Amino acid sequence: MNDLSKVYEALAAHLDRLPEGYPRTPTGVELRILRRLFTPEEAALAVMTTLRPEPPEAIAVRAGLDPREAARRLYEMSRKGLIYRLRKGEQVYYMAAQFIIGIWEFHVNDLDPELIRDVNEYIPYFFRQDSQQKSPQLRTIPIDRAIESREEILPYEEARKILAGQEKILIAPCICRKEHQILGKGCGRPLESCFVFGVGAQYYEENGLGRVIDHREAFQILDRAEEAGLVLQPSNSQQVVNICTCCGCCCQILKNLKALPAPARVAATNFFAVVDGECCTGCETCVSRCQMEAVRMDGATAVVLRERCIGCGLCVPTCPEGALRLEQKSENERFTPPQNRMERFKKITAERMAKAKRVSSPEQGTP
Repeated sequence: MNDLSKVYEALAAHLDRLPEGYPRTPTGVELRILRRLFTPEEAALAVMTTLRPEPPEAIAVRAGLDPREAARRLYEMSRKGLIYRLRKGEQVYYMAAQFIIGIWEFHVNDLDPELIRDVNEYIPYFFRQDSQQKSPQLRTIPIDRAIESREEILPYEEARKILAGQEKILIAPCICRKEHQILGKGCGRPLESCFVFGVGAQYYEENGLGRVIDHREAFQILDRAEEAGLVLQPSNSQQVVNICTCCGCCCQILKNLKALPAPARVAATNFFAVVDGECCTGCETCVSRCQMEAVRMDGATAVVLRERCIGCGLCVPTCPEGALRLEQKSENERFTPPQNRMERFKKITAERMAKAKRVSSPEQGTP
């Protein structure tokens, strides 16, 4: 292995040590992606960052660089979407960016067909790892019109309450629909539809990845997403940092989730849809609205396949007969999202360590 290859191998290992991981593949496509995005010098410096925000001087010590040179290079890398940057007053801090959600999404404005094809080859490997975790990156919450006037719904499961509680809201293009559009496969659903909050919104705004909007426009965009039949997927924590609005044809998470025989066993959701057979007239509106192929016809009546339903609620308000409703899962089936992003990172890290221990154990597979 030459020195250049070692640099990218080290970066791949660095990204894989982060909570979301960066799994290896038989084809080596994960290394091709890194070569497309990082110069060798950038790859070597990225390895010196951690998930702890640090001033450039601290990273410069580990990298053996002059602090001013390190600050310049770190800023340029953060502008390119290779690492993360945040500000507290006049001080600038840098930290590692995970590949998904992170580096990939930060390249929404500079996609090209070759990078898209490599990432599309890679994502099934990444999703296979994410789908095996008890704490996936995103969870599914119902659209508001499917849960109106339900007192038992918690604030972190209501999109309007999540938006209402944000001081800063940024709207960004959906990278999944944009990449499909570039390859001539777009579905025509709204492109500007991903919400980012807090320090994430600050980073996106400074990097020109979206625009800051007020609450009124945020609610309008949310309404358009519902009309377009988009699934609401916020970050999997009670302190929400983003909300994706996703379609089953373009969204990499939903596409890979839909390919599973029982998506509901993997998705982080607390709801499922139910059909009142006596009210259903067989119009099939719910069949076309479902992004997970969870609604099918049994003769002249629609039925919900519980093992496929992820509780998005898209089918409920558009049923002309009011034959569909959302129900909460039983208490022993429900999950409580981690309090915040760092708590979720800790959970994922513990899950990955436990899995690695099981795989390496000589007693694996014994009763």
